Amino acid sequence: MLKAAPGAREHQDVPPITALIPRARREQGLTQRALADLLCEISQNDSITREEVSRWERGKRIPGPYWRAWISAALHVPHAEVDQAAVVERRCRRTTTQTGSR
Repeated sequence: MLKAAPGAREHQDVPPITALIPRARREQGLTQRALADLLCEISQNDSITREEVSRWERGKRIPGPYWRAWISAALHVPHAEVDQAAVVERRCRRTTTQTGSR
């Protein structure tokens, strides 16, 4: 049986970022394209597309620290929660890779 890492209890309810982004996006009434446009607008960086948002939501990529800060602002989710969601996603990837499930 796996034991929870020290400090993991405080973030137990944080979903992986692949679940957090689409849930928060839908709660804000945004499409993937609208979120990409909003991220470009508020960050003044036009490198994000709808396709990149889709990759984040499908787990093909995990947004880096720069984009996690803007995702937090755009979706009104605490920055620490977005960062923790990325950590949870990485743990999920490691676990499924180690067990051969992916």
